[in-house]
Amino acid sequence: MAKKLLTTVFIFAALTATAQTDTLQGSQLDEVVVTANKYPQKQSTTGKVITVITKDEIEKSNGKTLPQLLNEQAGVTINGALNNLGAVQTAYVRGAASGRTLILLDGVPVNDPSMINNEFDLNLISLDNIDRVEICKGAQSTLYGSDAVAGVINIISVREDVNKPFNVKATLGGGSFRTFKGSFQLYGKKDRLTYSVRHSRLTSSGFSSAYDSTGSSNFDKDGYDGNATNAQVTFKASENLSLKSFLLYSAYKADIDAGVFSDEKDYTIDNRSLTTGVGFSYKKSVIALNGTYQYSNQKRNYFNDSLYRTSIIFEDNRYNGKTDFTELYASIKLNNAATLLAGADYRFSSYNQFYSSVSTYGPYTAPPFDSSLHQKAVYASLNVSALKNKLNIELGGRVNKHSRYGTNGTYTFNPSYTITKNVRMFGSIASGFKAPTLYQLSINEALQPEKSVNYEAGIQFSNKIFTSRVIYFYRKIDNGIDYNYITFQYFNYVKQIVNGIEMEATVKPVKQLTITSNYTWIASQETTQNRATNKDTVTYAYSLRRPKHSLNLNVGWQPTGHVYFSVTGKYVSSRFDVGGYQMPDVLLKDYFIVGAHGELTANSHVRFFADAQNLFNQKFFDIRGYNSIPALFNGGVVLNW
Repeated sequence: MAKKLLTTVFIFAALTATAQTDTLQGSQLDEVVVTANKYPQKQSTTGKVITVITKDEIEKSNGKTLPQLLNEQAGVTINGALNNLGAVQTAYVRGAASGRTLILLDGVPVNDPSMINNEFDLNLISLDNIDRVEICKGAQSTLYGSDAVAGVINIISVREDVNKPFNVKATLGGGSFRTFKGSFQLYGKKDRLTYSVRHSRLTSSGFSSAYDSTGSSNFDKDGYDGNATNAQVTFKASENLSLKSFLLYSAYKADIDAGVFSDEKDYTIDNRSLTTGVGFSYKKSVIALNGTYQYSNQKRNYFNDSLYRTSIIFEDNRYNGKTDFTELYASIKLNNAATLLAGADYRFSSYNQFYSSVSTYGPYTAPPFDSSLHQKAVYASLNVSALKNKLNIELGGRVNKHSRYGTNGTYTFNPSYTITKNVRMFGSIASGFKAPTLYQLSINEALQPEKSVNYEAGIQFSNKIFTSRVIYFYRKIDNGIDYNYITFQYFNYVKQIVNGIEMEATVKPVKQLTITSNYTWIASQETTQNRATNKDTVTYAYSLRRPKHSLNLNVGWQPTGHVYFSVTGKYVSSRFDVGGYQMPDVLLKDYFIVGAHGELTANSHVRFFADAQNLFNQKFFDIRGYNSIPALFNGGVVLNW
């Protein structure tokens, strides 16, 4: 009953607001974005669904991590965001499985080819080192290639508000479980040179990652120690040509446990990531040409010296993944109503693994593993405006050539129409794909890419007081890749159908008060191997760890220019998790948690903050057998010069 009432309230609010008349001034749903079509444009000129996390929202999220902030957005679940620091961060967007959402860093794909699903570890990016996030939902494989089945998350670190030659910003904070958070930024602009250097550090003694179901096993705390540094330099060589270079180096070491409900006192993960590259941008008349080369190296080491012995006495497991990415694309303004985007990219991935262990069964060293693959692609899209810019249409396609399985293609069609000054309709029909990963191909060379089709339609309303957006989406995945526990092979046999609704609303009844909320409903069906028997194929009416209902609410109050308060609420409905090998899936209970945040701005140089998560210490589980966050409190100061 409560869920039906909640849905009714959202729809009623949207319909009531639509009856009003005003202008689009102040709309939070018409920001200038770059992720939709790789060049700056207002959201009202694209049929794609984009959520923007602004610089102001990031600055009001001191005390949170990037995965926690992403976890509050419509249609996004970051499984692990509310677990201990260093936990695996799995991005589920619109019910899609792990590795089906592509992570971008300043518009360039980042991933770890040594991971089973090619995903990127979000623990490696500090919230203090980014300026903005754009989440573009729905299939985006036409512009961004493999893995963009459910969308892309573009993490933007480039500062746009630099006008002085020398600026310094520092953050110092601490809180529960001896958590320390510090960051330092140096940035500026002098003549033709713009630069930025940032470093952040996060440490915590943590709590036990695994859940002690007996309450008497004395599980130890699992700590975390992480650092992240990024640097960027842009040089304007001429009026038309800009050159850039960039670097991101991140590393963390975290204590981890043996598994579900199982403690381990000397098991660690050491994860390091280096991403660096160069690029250029040339703009003249109606042409903008952009080129980028990026190199990434991901190293993971799981180490267990087993002073605390289980069945494993010693374990050393090392992964080393490398990627090269090269892209060249141009946008050409054909006339006042049409823009053509065309480009090509090349991707090379490789990884090797070393594994050695000693257990109660004796010593074991795995045969050396080293493998690589590459992909080449060309893509193009045409964006057309008509009817006095009320109608906007994007039509695009991509051809991808893979070194293992051959050639595949994708398409996209995104129309939008402005009905009145306040109301806009939009839609999308797009295909996506996920190439099999190196690990999967090492087990089955005959794998083909997953293929998907995504449909969505929505309506948006905006005026000075109220903005809202309601979207329906449908995605069908065929040829899905999964693991067969009978033959111990990866096969193309999974099918998934997902229907969903996203509702977003922002209300600003008075200047000092802002209320934002979002609700997501997801209904999915997956045809895959029976997890309870491993002997037949069944259709599940749900997807593991992905809730059918989720709600996020934020109420922000700024009574003066120096004081800000906010209260947040998060509701997640019950969902299933794996019950164990050849065991039925287990239902995890729903939960509702509350957070609070406060800021005091002393002057233009000093700002104090305090933050609380899970304020009432609600006990809940996002992953079976692993602890989620208890009540967490922290505070600190932000300094600007």
